[in-house]
Amino acid sequence: MMKHLTKNTKEFVESSTESQRISSCRYPKWIGYSQATKIVNRMEELMTYPKSTRMTNLLLVGESNNGKTAILNKFNQKYEASFDSKTGSVINPVIMVQAPPEPDERRFYNAILEHIFAPYKTSEKLDLRYLRVKKMLIELQTKILIIDEIHHVLAGTPTKQRKFLNVIKHLSNDLQIPIICAGTMLAFNVIQSDQQLANRFEPRVLPKWSNDLEFKRLLVSFEALIPLRKESMLAENSMVIKLLAMSDGLIGEVARILELCSIQAIKSGEEKITKEILLNIDYISPQDRKKRYFA
Repeated sequence: MMKHLTKNTKEFVESSTESQRISSCRYPKWIGYSQATKIVNRMEELMTYPKSTRMTNLLLVGESNNGKTAILNKFNQKYEASFDSKTGSVINPVIMVQAPPEPDERRFYNAILEHIFAPYKTSEKLDLRYLRVKKMLIELQTKILIIDEIHHVLAGTPTKQRKFLNVIKHLSNDLQIPIICAGTMLAFNVIQSDQQLANRFEPRVLPKWSNDLEFKRLLVSFEALIPLRKESMLAENSMVIKLLAMSDGLIGEVARILELCSIQAIKSGEEKITKEILLNIDYISPQDRKKRYFA
């Protein structure tokens, strides 16, 4: 009955209560689909790049809610800060921060300092704060700096945008470490606005999903992790078409739809995701949200 599940999920279903299974449906699920795996592997390669004055950087772009941050988090979690008992020092090989809501150098430095639990004074001059950030990242043996939501840079004036992009250039030059930026398709415009950065950032695009074998494999992988007792046949063509239409081809939306459907399947006793459940969950598609917003 439960051959469609992974071994761990099958054991969980057999030993858990209904409420525990419902809680499990709400937890984020990592699916190592091919494009995500390629990007993570590329980031792994950047970890071992030799230092140079022109480091190779990475730009990850895609629609909002299409898996960018999930990929970054997966990579970041592998390299969390640790304590070296031999040297008595903390090592933090990967540091991940969000770009500030607008291109503001001070807030960017503050985000890095807060991430590494370093105190700072609001009165501290910008050049001194930059030097302290640089010094601390060297001490932490940081090998990669990740900046998510880089498209926020466009919220500032052209002058502020240039200053903020110069900060990224200087950090990459001074620390001689790769920088990984991620954001919506607008992020590509941000990086391309600076010729030097454009030459250093290697783009990786996460396109929307389409009705192909890769999407069907994704649904099969999701189904193997959903704690339901019966098989839902998510890769069946009519289910694929419906899920694509509802999600607008965004993996984050697919995950949300399957979460709501799984919970409903458990509560109703159906124990599988059906077309009827798909049609009756409390969910508004991205396209319908836009129509309501602009109505």
